[in-house]
Amino acid sequence: MFGFLKRRRANQDLFDALYASLTQASRAPVFYATLGVPDTVEGRFDMLTLHAVLILERLKQLPPPADDFAQDFVDDLFRRFDGTLREMGIGDISVPKRMKRIASHFMGRAKAYHDAITSGDEAMAAALARNVFDDESRIEAGLALNQYVNATRQVLLKTDFEAIAAAAIPWPDAAALLPGASS
Repeated sequence: MFGFLKRRRANQDLFDALYASLTQASRAPVFYATLGVPDTVEGRFDMLTLHAVLILERLKQLPPPADDFAQDFVDDLFRRFDGTLREMGIGDISVPKRMKRIASHFMGRAKAYHDAITSGDEAMAAALARNVFDDESRIEAGLALNQYVNATRQVLLKTDFEAIAAAAIPWPDAAALLPGASS
């Protein structure tokens, strides 16, 4: 009856390592200093969401237990989002309302990125401009960030479930890929 609790505890170390990997990749200074991703809570959320969605897209392509792991990973992300709100001093009464908004933003971005990935570079650049830069006119920045997205997708296509679960993701060097950045 409580098997899911055992699975969650067993996977917690995996999720801690995966979250650390995601956080490190999404906080590459080049995103903020060179591309102009807002260095705010929202900007960091958007970059973390982008990286998480790329991992989730890869997990969808892999055989079981990748699907269960993906769901547990999303559940873990949302527990972390909840904890972050509480650490920021958001009151217990306001947390559920904010979590609804966060879930809506996360799921909306996940759908937009999934649809854009299947539609091509221009669609992805537009989705990135709209979501990450909060400005549809930032298409150039969206195109630049899409270079990193494409490189990340190529890396993830070569990454198996065991590597993802072990957080052994060889994230591309964003500074080497993005125009105007220096390594």
